[in-house]
Parts: sequence; C-alpha cells; structure tokens
Amino acid sequence: MTSSPPPLSLTRVLVCGACILTLSMGTRHGFGLWLQPISQARGWGRETFAFAMAVQNLSWGVFGIFAGMVADRYGAFRVMVTGALLYALGLAGMALASTPWLLSLTTGLLIGAAQAGTTYAVVYGLIGRNIPAERRSWAMGIAAAAGSFGQFLMVPVESWLIDRLGWAQALTVLSVLVLAIAPLARLLREPGFAGGAAPHRDQSILHALSEAFRYRSFQLLMAGYFVCGFQVVFIGVHMPSYLKDHGLSPQVAGYSLALIGLFNIMGTYASGMLGQRLAKKNILSFIYTARALVIAVFLAVPLTPASVYIFSAAMGLLWLSTVPPTNATVAQIFGVAHLSMLSGFVFFSHQIGSFMGVWLGGYLYDRTGSYDVVWWIAIALGVLAGLVNLPIRETAIPRGAAMAGAAR
Repeated sequence: MTSSPPPLSLTRVLVCGACILTLSMGTRHGFGLWLQPISQARGWGRETFAFAMAVQNLSWGVFGIFAGMVADRYGAFRVMVTGALLYALGLAGMALASTPWLLSLTTGLLIGAAQAGTTYAVVYGLIGRNIPAERRSWAMGIAAAAGSFGQFLMVPVESWLIDRLGWAQALTVLSVLVLAIAPLARLLREPGFAGGAAPHRDQSILHALSEAFRYRSFQLLMAGYFVCGFQVVFIGVHMPSYLKDHGLSPQVAGYSLALIGLFNIMGTYASGMLGQRLAKKNILSFIYTARALVIAVFLAVPLTPASVYIFSAAMGLLWLSTVPPTNATVAQIFGVAHLSMLSGFVFFSHQIGSFMGVWLGGYLYDRTGSYDVVWWIAIALGVLAGLVNLPIRETAIPRGAAMAGAAR
C-alpha cells in the first residue's frame, strides 16, 4: 500500500499564491486607467474598449472552466506558467492593437485566458488540496486579500507608469513584469501530480458536473456570483471615466481604485475568517445587500473627492469579500477533488455578469451620455443577490444511494 505524498506547506502555498494573485489581479484592476488614453489615441468611442474588456471577462470565464479541469487533473503548475506567457503576450498586444478587432483579441481573448490560469479558481483548487478543511476558508481569505493588495499596490504603479512612460510603454513594462508568475508557479508544483500523474478520484468529471448542476444551492451560488461580476467590473472599468465626466481629476480616480484595493484586503480577510465561524450564505447575503445600499447612498450625495473616497473604502470592504465564502462553500458541499473545475463554473457565471456590466456601461453611456441606468441596475441586482443566497444549503452533499434524491 502506497501512502499519498505530503501536501505543500501552508507557508509556501500562501506566499507564492499571494504573489501570483498580486501580479495577476493587481495588473487587471488598473485596466480602467487605459480606457480614455487608448480611446482618445485610436479615435474610438468608449464602447470599443468596454467591449474588449467584456470579451476579456467572458474569455476568463470560459477558459477558467478548462483551466480548472487541467489543474485538477495535472496540477496547477502547468496552468499557471501557460497563463503567465499568455498574459505577457496579451499586454504587449494591447499596446500595439490598432483596430477594435485586435484590441478584443489581445485585451479580450488573450488576457482573459491568461487570467483563467493565474487567478482564483486555480489558486483556490491548490489551497483546497493542500490545506485542511478547518483552515480552508481562512486561507482563501488570505489569498483573496493578496489579490486586493495587488490592486492597492499595482493601480498607483500603473498610473505612475502611464504618466511617466505613456500608455503604450506602460503596457510593455507590465508584460515583462507578469512573467514573474512562472518561477513562482514552479514553487507550487504538487508532489501528487509528479510526472503528470493524477491522484485517484471516486468521481469522473461528468459525474461531478451532473451532481453540481442538479444541486439547487450550486445554482444559487452561480446566480449570486453573476451579480458580483456585474457590479465590480462595471465600477472597476468605468469609475475613472465617470469621475472625470463629473470634473474630478485623474488622481482622484487613481486613489479611488487604490482605496478599493486597500480596504478589500481587510474585507476579504474578514470574510474568510468569518466563514470559519458563521454561515457563509448569510455572509454572502449581507455583502450583496450592503453593496446595493452603498451604491444608492453614493448616488444620492453630492459627488466630491471626499464622497468618492468614502464610497471606495466602503465598496472595498465588500469588493472581493464574496470570493472566500463562495469558493469555501463549493468545497464544503462537493469536496476538493474537482474544486478548481467547479469553482471555474461558478466563476463563469461571475464573468457573464462582468461582461454585461462592463459592456452595458460603455453601450449605454455612448447612447445616453450617462452611466445612471447601469448604476441603478447594479443596485437592483445587489438586492436580488442578497435574497437568493439565503436558501443555500452548505452541508456536504450526500453521496451514494441517497445522492439522487438530495441533488435536486
């Protein structure tokens, strides 16, 4: 009888995973800073850049499913290295794209595929396989906080690069920087996947998918995550332009995005910690409802730098705080054997919401000259998501003879 290889150490998983998320998510969070420079340089309307970002989010969601399957089968290392190479290629291509089609290919398809291999679904699958269940939600909170720190760190850096080097050269610098993901991924090679061999699993991929998609709570998690994507990507991409339209300086926009990242560090860590003690569905319901309230207050008060910073801090606490409880709930219900893949499907729903949020923002702005309609859609969806999370059942799904009746 052969014993299974020991898991990676907690420190290695968290430090390397955090650095990878800092680079990947941090770079991504600053893309809104390029909306106006690229649009003005190329003579495009805002919908062109918004559509490319929408394609990016949809590509991230589609490729995330397959990245999760490969990571569950062969380990996260190969997926992360491939993602790093695609990221560098996509950023370099974004600087050179001279037509809307090329912008959608590079900024959209390539960078979206890169993010699928270097962000949460793959990193959380690795956490699930290597960290005990009693510390899993906390560890996922740490990883999500790292992605938030990346936003706090990288957005000012990206703003500085654009100011000093110009928008195209700034993208070239970032394309080199993201290659650092590859050596970090090498440190996360899992012993259980040595030589390309996959650990034994009691479920096939098709069985795991059938079980999940027939389970009501999985469907509700996907519905809530759709709303998360709609809200955060609309705000992340269109917020700088919204503020500039109202006469506020680009520095206010940069500080706003950085504040979201800073307070998100606290929000995601707190949600991960609370997920070890409280019902995760209640945490999720609170987050979505609170987002709707924060946006409504932001629209109701006069728009000033102070109100922007308060909004950014409040929204930052709620920004990616949905990520740890959502993924920990998936692991708690279905186990970790197919966690990256199932998280990828939940995240695909998130990215459909992201596509709608970022594209509608540009589409409705070009046709109405205002973001008002999209803001109010974000509020309504937040209330809806707060309600749909309440009926979720977090207990492990019964398997064997009882599974067919329970998975309804």
